[in-house]
Amino acid sequence: MPMWDQQAEAMSTDERAALQSQRLGGLLTRLARTSPFYQRHLAEAGVEPGATITLDDLTSLPFTTKPDLWDHYPWGMLTIPREEVVRVHASSGTGGRPTLSAYSRKDLRIWAEVCARALGCAHADHSTTVQVSYGYGLFTGGLGLHQGAELMGCAVVPASSGQSARQVALLRDLGAEVLCCTPSYAARLGEVLVEEGIEAEQLALRVGIFGAEPWSEALRGKLEAALGLKALDIYGLAEVIGPGVACECLEAQNGLHVNEDHFLVEVIDPSNETPVAVGERGELVFTTLTREAMPLLRYRTGDVATLDRSPCSCGRTLVRMSKVLGRVDDMLVVRGVNVYPSEVEAALLAEPGVGSQYLLVVDRTQTMAALEVVCELAGAEPAGADQVEGVRAAVAVALERRLGLRPVVRVLPAGALPRVEVGKAKRVVERTAESDPLASR
Repeated sequence: MPMWDQQAEAMSTDERAALQSQRLGGLLTRLARTSPFYQRHLAEAGVEPGATITLDDLTSLPFTTKPDLWDHYPWGMLTIPREEVVRVHASSGTGGRPTLSAYSRKDLRIWAEVCARALGCAHADHSTTVQVSYGYGLFTGGLGLHQGAELMGCAVVPASSGQSARQVALLRDLGAEVLCCTPSYAARLGEVLVEEGIEAEQLALRVGIFGAEPWSEALRGKLEAALGLKALDIYGLAEVIGPGVACECLEAQNGLHVNEDHFLVEVIDPSNETPVAVGERGELVFTTLTREAMPLLRYRTGDVATLDRSPCSCGRTLVRMSKVLGRVDDMLVVRGVNVYPSEVEAALLAEPGVGSQYLLVVDRTQTMAALEVVCELAGAEPAGADQVEGVRAAVAVALERRLGLRPVVRVLPAGALPRVEVGKAKRVVERTAESDPLASR
């Protein structure tokens, strides 16, 4: 099967464990020498300087959290001289204020390498044209996949995000085979194809690499139908390195292969910070084994997923993580029921009469918070009242079966909800006594 780095991606389990252990030991030695933050952090956890730590001892090491990064902004987490920093990126602020991440030249080479592996998962090679429609700038999406594609020798179309009519014209005229963007923007491009009268068959697209937002299997089906491609999920975050930490393969489309030679992954129960069994849902935790400028030890991401160590049909021996199922801090509690937005999406988009755009409104004007699910009809043709009611009733039943509660469901005509041209889609909003996000709709 095509792989960018077969030696690393198909390494035996024992060989990879030995490499991880070696790199973990090297990381701890470097942190003890160069990082005042980790010197204190390790001492507080009772880890003696020079102690021999193996993979089995990982849980004895302290966690790093986003507040740690905020408290040491901007350069307090550096482990290299300031003059050796060649680039700075930041998180997109999904969980709050942006978080800075610094890169050395070595870090940028590693980032390009893991993004090239992601493109290899999509069967790209030096003859492939890749259109990168993630934003370029402080957000890590665009530049990471751009440099990975260049490393592979692909022809790169650095389209960035926005100007969607031009985007689809570029896809048609330049014949890109791989599209890289957020899933919400991919959905928007599918709509623009229809608006511009361009059939998906007129494009050369065969694979989409879509990330930066949690998205469901139901949305995968809609994107594949709209754009005439196979949709792969990619995962990363600026604090760890950016996109390329993990990516699905074209063969299985069933879990994202984590580049374990660079990123040591765990899943913990966020309530008690203990490891969960393989296959159980929990919070993703990463240790950056090879980062140079800002390495992180047991970084709590806030992202909820599972791990799968079973063999994959693509031949990669890397552990797979599930799609991100939600975030620890974005779980909604609605009338005593825990609800992740991704679970709502999965039920919602499985309904054939529903389009790919939706909004979840948490109504806080009542004593107990209520949930209103706002979706659009599929297709641009006008619908009668009976059709709208049929879709609404079907969605309500599907949500009740999946979530155990029956939220208010509102069905709007196609195109009624705002579209995202730049950045991530905002799927959850609040209604308060002072503000109603749907007052004009």
